[in-house]
Amino acid sequence: MTSMVEAQGIRKSFGSVEVLKNISFTVERGEVVCLLGPSGSGKSTLLRCINHLEKVDAGILKVDGDLVGYAPHGDHLREMRDKEIGLKRSEIGMVFQRFDLFKNMTALQNVAAGPVHVKGVDRRTATENARKLLAQVGLADKADSYPTQLSGGQQQRVAIARALAMSPKLMLFDEPTSALDPELVGEVLKVMRSLAEQGMTMVVVTHEIAFAREVADRVVFMDGGVIVESGPPSEVIDAPRHERTRAFLARVG
Repeated sequence: MTSMVEAQGIRKSFGSVEVLKNISFTVERGEVVCLLGPSGSGKSTLLRCINHLEKVDAGILKVDGDLVGYAPHGDHLREMRDKEIGLKRSEIGMVFQRFDLFKNMTALQNVAAGPVHVKGVDRRTATENARKLLAQVGLADKADSYPTQLSGGQQQRVAIARALAMSPKLMLFDEPTSALDPELVGEVLKVMRSLAEQGMTMVVVTHEIAFAREVADRVVFMDGGVIVESGPPSEVIDAPRHERTRAFLARVG
């Protein structure tokens, strides 16, 4: 069986700055991988490459055995059309630092919108499922609330429900708690723990070391656009081999 994510020799530059330098890694089905590292280390860029929000300059990237953003065309690859990319991207849930909810829609409408407009699910079915997902993230009583009526933690939980509404095979989280007040972080991490327990494949960029230690199957420490070390939390967090990892953990721990 193929890995859920396969990255081989990924390179990505912005202008003259090479942000990802020959990155290779895999994520197995049902695995939770946490990406740690200082700002500017390439973590978020790698995450965005996985669902083709950023195009790689070199290397091969596959999700569930399929190339990301490209399709074979004779003896070379062609970039997929926007509609094709959109359909593929709909299989990958993404939760950003900022919640980006539609301000003119209720929580329920935000969660139901994707299945209706992208997948063609009938509105009644999508709404019923949206109610179940809001209950799953502890917001059954906020279905009719607008984003401005919700706390940051509640908005982020709606964003998670919205991503789950597309029935993704993979969930990507880009520092999902970094924009939250400290007292609201726990409610979002609780939802993410629950998803991990249910077997969702997840790649999480985070500075929440305790969460990574508790939930991750594997921790990947990045710095300067390379993977410095990778392994279970008991190794990378509790007994890091590299000085760069030790220095980072000393600062954030």
